[in-house]
Amino acid sequence: MIFSSWSTLARIAAVAVMAYLALVLLLRLSGKRTLSTMDPFDFVITTALGSTLAQTALSKDVALVEGLVTFATIIALQHLVSWLSIKQRFVRRMIKSRPALLFYKGEFQKSTMDREHVPDIEILAAVRESGVASLDEVEAVVLEADSGFSVIKRSKTEGDSALRDVDPLTVKRST
Repeated sequence: MIFSSWSTLARIAAVAVMAYLALVLLLRLSGKRTLSTMDPFDFVITTALGSTLAQTALSKDVALVEGLVTFATIIALQHLVSWLSIKQRFVRRMIKSRPALLFYKGEFQKSTMDREHVPDIEILAAVRESGVASLDEVEAVVLEADSGFSVIKRSKTEGDSALRDVDPLTVKRST
């Protein structure tokens, strides 16, 4: 079927606009962390919200209020799980992956690269994108939980390391 009726199209447009505006409002009210940089947990939330928006707009069987309640429930669950991840380490480990060390002090970390499915050319690209010309200037390259790369330049000072939470490296805290 290519076309059913003008009234169906009008209903879809009206419900889509209202559901979209309600979703934007709920996301704004819920704060910046609701849809921050996307790790797998955030991807699931985003996908669920998008699917709910589509179902609410397109399905005659889903009333607008039902879609709005679904939006609010998904966002509330996201906040609950985020809060629990702050309070409980095991929850945090379940939903957030740890950063992974791909390059450290002049050496590619092959076992980590294999486990994370990252070839050396992606690490080199990340180094170039950070404006560094030589690997000799790089202390470490980290694959972050959101799948982005962090390039840490060598430092001449000692101190608390930004690498202390990176898997598998455990950097001792300075005393």
